Amino acid sequence: MSGSSDKTLVQFGAGNIGRSFIGQVFSRNGWKVVFVDVNQSLIDELNRRGEYRVHIKRNDEEDQILRIQNIRAVSGLQERAVIEELLKADMVSTSVGSGILPRILPVISKALILRSAPVNLILAENIRNGADLVRREMKSLLPEDYPLESRLGLVETSIGKMVPIMTKEDLAKDPLAVYAEEYNNLIVDKHGFIGEIPDFRELKAVDDIKAYVDRKLFIHNLGHAASAYLGFRKNPEFRYIWEVLESDEIFREVKAVMTEAANALYAEYPRTFARPVLEEHIDDLLYRFKNKSLGDTVFRVGRDLYRKLSPSDRILGALRLAEKHGLPCRGILDVARAACCFQGVDDQGNLFEQDRQFCNEFAEQSPDQILAKLTG
Repeated sequence: MSGSSDKTLVQFGAGNIGRSFIGQVFSRNGWKVVFVDVNQSLIDELNRRGEYRVHIKRNDEEDQILRIQNIRAVSGLQERAVIEELLKADMVSTSVGSGILPRILPVISKALILRSAPVNLILAENIRNGADLVRREMKSLLPEDYPLESRLGLVETSIGKMVPIMTKEDLAKDPLAVYAEEYNNLIVDKHGFIGEIPDFRELKAVDDIKAYVDRKLFIHNLGHAASAYLGFRKNPEFRYIWEVLESDEIFREVKAVMTEAANALYAEYPRTFARPVLEEHIDDLLYRFKNKSLGDTVFRVGRDLYRKLSPSDRILGALRLAEKHGLPCRGILDVARAACCFQGVDDQGNLFEQDRQFCNEFAEQSPDQILAKLTG
């Protein structure tokens, strides 16, 4: 752990990524971390303890347990309190999801008007073109003459850390505990910062963040989804991703799909990625996907079909990129077809609610008809 600092991060979202990754990295580098969330019981418990634990899950090894200290929390429903924290913050970050992000920008804009110093906003969201989205929204919230570009650094990220769903039994033991893999690289946009970039070992500042966001989506997310969808098609009784990938046949299929996407990424970003580096990245991801200790399920990785089959997301976005460069993409298309037939269930035997709607909407259609409708 690095030495202590007087600096403070305000982190919107005290969920899995917020606590296991962003909060962990800043806290262990000596920063104070203030979480903003709307889950009052979580806020109360964070404030009562002043710390929480991250269980690092490593394959066939004992968990490493990290105590994350120097933290507290405020309610996102208490606007005045949030603004007070933002006025004192040295850095702000979000990991709330694309649906919630626009709802926290008004309070950030109010604090910006009152702040005397510029501040950087780290978007730990895995949203493509997230900085542009936030910039547009902020311009609509702030006075016309507000100098946004010199007052707010918008720092996009590529979040590659895997955090599985915790069971009710796990949470009953410790409601503040979070499980996560050992991977801890926080890839950030070098050009998004105003002023100094924190000198953390975990921070990897890159020149072309768009390339790394696409790498995360079209290799990591696609490969993960391919494991779930091809695994379910092979055997609906498969429960875990590691279990799926113990099948040599599916492992080869998933790797081939990821390689198709890597070829497309290399064609799109030849100055950023080298082929051997992309191949090493695929091998590393497949090793991480097979981490039994994570307990990552086919249900969790495969659920939410409307989002995962949206035109610019992990499957159809990779398909479009391969087609753009005239490259083979039969494997990716096969994953798309398998996704259309996915009906993975949770531990109680229930479909994800939106997937139930998906199945009802497309009950009488073939995978190719479904894809034609989804892509227009």
